[in-house]
Amino acid sequence: MISRIYSAGLFGIDGFLVTVECSAWDRIPAFELVGLPDAAVKEAKNRVRSACENSGFVFPPLDLCVNLAPASMKKEGTAFDLAILTSVLQCQGILPHAMDFSDKMLIGELSLSGEVRRVDGVLPMCVCARDAGKKEIYVPMENVAEASVVDGIEVYGVTSFRSLVNHFLGKEPIEKSPKGFDPRRLSLREGEEDFSDVRGQLKAKRAMEIAAAGGHNILMIGPPGSGKSMLAKRLGSILPDMTFEEAITATKIHSVMGTLKTDIICTRPFRSPHHTVTPIGMIGGGAKAQPGEISLAQSGVLFLDELPEFPKKVTESLRQPLEDGCVTITRAAAKMTYPSRFTLVCAMNPCHCGYFGDPNKQCTCSPASVRKYLDRISGPLLDRMDLIIELPSVSYDDISGSTPKGESSASIRTRVNAARAFAAERLRSAGDDPSVLNGAMSPAQLQRHCVPTEDAKELMREAFDSLGLSARGHDRILRVARTIADLDGAAEIGADHIGEAIMYRSLDRKYWKR
Repeated sequence: MISRIYSAGLFGIDGFLVTVECSAWDRIPAFELVGLPDAAVKEAKNRVRSACENSGFVFPPLDLCVNLAPASMKKEGTAFDLAILTSVLQCQGILPHAMDFSDKMLIGELSLSGEVRRVDGVLPMCVCARDAGKKEIYVPMENVAEASVVDGIEVYGVTSFRSLVNHFLGKEPIEKSPKGFDPRRLSLREGEEDFSDVRGQLKAKRAMEIAAAGGHNILMIGPPGSGKSMLAKRLGSILPDMTFEEAITATKIHSVMGTLKTDIICTRPFRSPHHTVTPIGMIGGGAKAQPGEISLAQSGVLFLDELPEFPKKVTESLRQPLEDGCVTITRAAAKMTYPSRFTLVCAMNPCHCGYFGDPNKQCTCSPASVRKYLDRISGPLLDRMDLIIELPSVSYDDISGSTPKGESSASIRTRVNAARAFAAERLRSAGDDPSVLNGAMSPAQLQRHCVPTEDAKELMREAFDSLGLSARGHDRILRVARTIADLDGAAEIGADHIGEAIMYRSLDRKYWKR
């Protein structure tokens, strides 16, 4: 007798179908597990034996061979326990041989007592089950909310192996979990910090609005306490609501990494790694080629505070993902491609003491020290910053509350949404993908959608020569100018739009005279 039960494994952030086959012979008892299992999967032999006996069943004294197919794909983790033990019991006859499991998928880790424990990566596994034509999926009770997000498949929460067997035998049916995801949850903004808390810094707020409207990278330079971190933490509050597709992609990444705290990510991720992060921690990799911070920030914000303190290997590794919106990690065992489309926000002091160029406090650094500090930021990385702004020290009137409260995030977000809608309609009418943000436009799209007026072209020519812009710098100015025009609802890029975009690119010449 050969029994077949279906489960799922993970390859990157996607699930793949695994057929758990069990065959038994009436000879010296043994238990073999094959199919390229890792150490955690091999240890399932002891877990399922104990779980079986502690659930009130006799583990068969037979020569058992369990195969995890396809045998060419490496199987990792503990999610196969439930399917392995179910296949053993059907092979033994405790579950009827005629019972059809072809439309079912089982996922879960077993404790020694027979309880079913949560596992990571249930969302991509559930998507895999639906795409493979399965009608039912059985997951640990703790993973039910996450799995229920996926339409087109019935989800059952399992607390113990005994309850699962009783369900299949028709003794105590497990209730089907309610389905459906309320899209209104994506519009909830609970717990977000508001831009109205930021006093003054009107220029910086304007730059943040442009960054949010076009998906542009931004670098803030200013003395300690000028509000750089405060602004960065509030950028997410003016970004548009996540789409369901964005939410699913972000949730899959966090589910695989075990950092998912809810059923689905409804607010844009904000990642702020410490400057001691390694290149693998930032980009991803390791023995299992897992996602890094840039993928965990997918559809959200990656904030690098104290940018010069990050190792150069880390900052330079960002260059390719910033251009491509994805990162490919190649290891001996696998080659993974993860999404990494995020808004990069960087903050830094102008020198070690933080007061270089500050009119209110004297800088104590030598010119050579200032130069050495600033040179930690490479030219190619600066070239990928669409907006570079300087934040002055905050005045007493600002922090004392003498000045009125700033504009709320909701008000700014209204303009950002209008600008993105304007841009999407322009792209749609030209036959382009309307979801592409200005900051990620291809060279071909740039030529179609970022055509300045004659006055704007002349201003751009002067800036190109006087600032010594690279081709990438030229294109990024055009992209920013296109976003500024979108905020104005203008079909053409005028000289005023180009002028403002140039202003955000010229500040680097004050600090980096390259």
